[in-house]
Amino acid sequence: MRMVWVSFYRSTMLDVQERDGSAVFSVRVQPRASKDELAGEMAGALKVRLQAPAVENRANDALIEFLAQLLKTPKSAVRILSGDRSRTKRIEIHGVTGQQIQALLPKDA
Repeated sequence: MRMVWVSFYRSTMLDVQERDGSAVFSVRVQPRASKDELAGEMAGALKVRLQAPAVENRANDALIEFLAQLLKTPKSAVRILSGDRSRTKRIEIHGVTGQQIQALLPKDA
C-alpha cells in the first residue's frame, strides 16, 4: 500500500491511499445542494455537494454516479467502504490513481 498526500490549501491535505490498483479516500457529502459539484477539501476529505437528499440511499447513489462520471470509470468501480449513513464516507475507486483524485481539486487556493 502506497500513501499519497495531495496538497490543496496551505494548511490542509487530502489523504489518498493507493492499494491493489485502487484509490481510497474520504469524502464529505453535503446533500440537498443547489447542484452537484466539488467544493474543495475539508478536514482531509474531498467535499462534494449533491442535489440528492439523504433519504432512501439516494445521496449515496448520486455520489457513486457523480464520482464515476468525474473520473470516467464505471459506477461498479466506485464503492463506499464505510460511512454509508454518515456525511463523511470512505470511498474506494478501482482503476484510478492518487494523481487522478488530486486532479479533481482546483489548482488555485
